[in-house]
Amino acid sequence: MNAEIICIGTELLLGHTVDTNSAYLARELAELGINLFHKSTVGDNLNRIVSLLRQAWNRSDVLILSGGLGPTQDDLTREAVAELLGEPLEFREEAWEEILSYFRKTGRSLPESNRRQAMFPASARMLSNRLGTAPGLFVECNGKYLFAFPGVPRELIGLWEEHGRPFLKRLLSETGHPVLTSKMIRMIGIGESAMEERVMDLIQNQTNPTIAPYVGKGDVLLRITARGNSEAENHRRIDEMYHRVQERLGEYIYGTDEETLEEVIGRQLTAKGWTLATAESCTGGLIGHRLTLVPGSSAYYLGGVVSYSNRLKTDLLQVPESILQEYGAVSEETARAMAEGVRLITGADVGIGVTGIAGPDGGTEMKPVGLVYYSVALSDKTVVEHRIFPYDRSGNKEAAAQAVLTLLWKMLR
Repeated sequence: MNAEIICIGTELLLGHTVDTNSAYLARELAELGINLFHKSTVGDNLNRIVSLLRQAWNRSDVLILSGGLGPTQDDLTREAVAELLGEPLEFREEAWEEILSYFRKTGRSLPESNRRQAMFPASARMLSNRLGTAPGLFVECNGKYLFAFPGVPRELIGLWEEHGRPFLKRLLSETGHPVLTSKMIRMIGIGESAMEERVMDLIQNQTNPTIAPYVGKGDVLLRITARGNSEAENHRRIDEMYHRVQERLGEYIYGTDEETLEEVIGRQLTAKGWTLATAESCTGGLIGHRLTLVPGSSAYYLGGVVSYSNRLKTDLLQVPESILQEYGAVSEETARAMAEGVRLITGADVGIGVTGIAGPDGGTEMKPVGLVYYSVALSDKTVVEHRIFPYDRSGNKEAAAQAVLTLLWKMLR
């Protein structure tokens, strides 16, 4: 089965919007074992959209469209699909009721232009969108399948998970296609090449399941994929390979599949009955932000202090002025004092302190841009580490936050 992704929107061609939808859909199709041979982007022009749709319709079994389902005149996906099929557009009362309900729920007034979102090609089926105003649409015709999803990433993902993926999984099963199942192993504290060295023989001798290394954002990943007649059979094969990988890399594995580092840390803290507080300088609250992305994090995360100035470090975190004068704000001693200070003033079981030079200026020969000191304080010990990151300001902040959370994970483990 061959699929094709078409992203619609002039803003994508101009670079004003980054296309993350096609990358997400490509991964999802690979997980299902569906071939993806073409990905295209086209602007908001009806003739060009229809021309591309006809080309894709002739060469692919599954078309997945992203974008062009909004209420404005340049949202042309509905019209293009109708022209592809040679069908008129019809007003769907059920779609209009869902749009009305969404506006009532969000307390917003409803522009008349939103009626366009309730228009569908005659043979298309409406796909309910619980996260926005643009319903998706689905067409099945002569053994071909077309999905059209909104371009807003969270809405596209919601519609794919609720409608697209389940339909294609059923279709593959009914038509006798082998089932593809994957497990992602997530690791920190080791680089990609070092990780690959430890499992090189498994990679070179792979058959079923296969394993493949990837670089994540601050971590490294190893994907195990099995192909068989059932998911149960695939899971048995994956579990066998996972145990072999775990024997070699277990000390670096923090989670699997979609688990995040902050979710795992939350479980660690909960299991110990411990609380956490943060003191951040160069990361500007990024660590606290990541920790509070986890639902229920208020059970263990007490809060934090973002202390860019030395005065706040001394007044709020009780960092001795003598340390700042002798060693400077960016130093091992200051990071240690910040972690211990925030732990003391909040009564937390664990304190985090981080200070550094995010850039692009402010560095010296002794303390270059990208230098970060970070610390984790427990009741019986405090550990301080330092790194020099080579990125821009945003990249250095993200890398520093990841390094702090990695140290925290190791100490809690």
